[in-house]
Amino acid sequence: MKYEGVDFGEKTELLEIRGASASTGGIVEIRLDGPDGEVLGNCSIPNTGDWQSWESFNTKIKAVSGVKNLCLVFKSFTEEASPEDPRLWFAEVDDQNTTIWAQFKDVDPNTELVEVNVRRAVFYPTQTGMNYITIRGFRMGQAATQWAPPTSEQIAVIGTNWSKGWIIENNTVSHSVCCGIALGKHGDEFDNTSADTAEGYVKTIERALARGWSKENIGGHIVRNNHIHHCEQTGIVGSMGAVFSTITGNDIHDIHMRQLFTGAEMAGIKLHGAIDVVIQGNHIYRTCLGVWLDWMAQGARVSSNLFHDNGRDLFMEVDHGPFVIDNNLFLSPASLLTVSRGGAYVHNLMMGNIDVIAYDARLTPYHKAHSTELAGMHDNPCGDDRYYNNLFVKRPSLKAYDNTTLPMYLDGNVYLDGARPTKQEASPLVNRDFDPGIALIEKEDGLYLEGNVDPAWAAERTRKLVTTELLGKAMVPDLPFENRDGSPLVINTDYFGSERNAENPLPGPVEVRDGGQQTLKVWPVAGTK
Repeated sequence: MKYEGVDFGEKTELLEIRGASASTGGIVEIRLDGPDGEVLGNCSIPNTGDWQSWESFNTKIKAVSGVKNLCLVFKSFTEEASPEDPRLWFAEVDDQNTTIWAQFKDVDPNTELVEVNVRRAVFYPTQTGMNYITIRGFRMGQAATQWAPPTSEQIAVIGTNWSKGWIIENNTVSHSVCCGIALGKHGDEFDNTSADTAEGYVKTIERALARGWSKENIGGHIVRNNHIHHCEQTGIVGSMGAVFSTITGNDIHDIHMRQLFTGAEMAGIKLHGAIDVVIQGNHIYRTCLGVWLDWMAQGARVSSNLFHDNGRDLFMEVDHGPFVIDNNLFLSPASLLTVSRGGAYVHNLMMGNIDVIAYDARLTPYHKAHSTELAGMHDNPCGDDRYYNNLFVKRPSLKAYDNTTLPMYLDGNVYLDGARPTKQEASPLVNRDFDPGIALIEKEDGLYLEGNVDPAWAAERTRKLVTTELLGKAMVPDLPFENRDGSPLVINTDYFGSERNAENPLPGPVEVRDGGQQTLKVWPVAGTK
């Protein structure tokens, strides 16, 4: 990255760099004139928690005076690895041999089991269109899976390879170099040729449509009650191949925790094209990012999930809606990052930061209702979101919505212990001094949520039951918020599936009958293992 005409003044010896990293971080070399110019100094950038979590780093440099051209060269911490300094491992490959150096940390590899793994999957069909397969009750892991971007064939420990109607349930899937379960794209000669551009991915979508991407041929998978852990890219990944699928009851954790590499595809669940996908009743924790729905999450619903101890719980990227986020427990320090519109955030508990990107110029698709058929392309302005009956505690602020390009719709929300509403909400219930004392407690039989419910939340406001009629239509596709079968949406149950008070539903994900201190078992719950 080059900066021309930088005025250093007289003998500047200190430079401030603003940086953000959701990976292991890296080193910024500060050079004069160009990438091979004189090195003035180095600045180490650690993991800051997210790509939007910016921090300032002061670094000493050689004394510089006057106007100079400055070049910043970005390097990973591991680029200098060598046989003498292998860090985790190091390999040399020639035409005849592969030689590996590895650290074993007080373990004698001559007496212990050492596995060198080159299998790219454990269960994966070699052909596309292998439909209606059930995988139940297996333990699968230790696979050297390949990197799985949305523009290439996506292979994992278990992968569906562009098919329809699989059931993947009650399995343990773990220790994948990249992905645990792939509901992904087919492979072709265009894999990895998009140069990481929006236009390139649009071409990928067009080729997928030519390869039968439709409700009749692709997706409709069920992924339920699996234990997915210790995967370095994703627990579940899918580019277009996950359409119309149901992902429920899964325990997903320790995703991208070793941070061996970086990229824009890491999450507990990372889906492109999550059309009419239901993600419900999952437990997602200790991940870099819980759920990331990137492009075309039209008709998607993220409901009644438990998120905690994640770098961030949810990222909605360049989606036009309609999509519904309801009854979730977002307990991590960062709840939501969005550069989307047409979303309905309903009856959630959010305890982390809410970050809104005001505009993204990429032209991304929207579709005909409950279909993969393209209806148009649109850029990504801010607004056209709905926030109804949510409970915001401590960190969240909706001030980023104060000056949106598109209109906003907000009602029935409660803001506690410093959480702040947007000026676009006419009558928020705000109590900055009330700390509900919400805590997630681990006991022998599961996880319990503790907190104090104020009866005033119901007494001081009359809230509406959230329905298709109340939510209206998402502006860009001009489509209503409804169930994926086309029936009207009514959010009349809570996190546990209990009926809500139709006359005045309580804010947040749980419809408790009485106020005061509550202790509720939130994992596992009925319907999960």
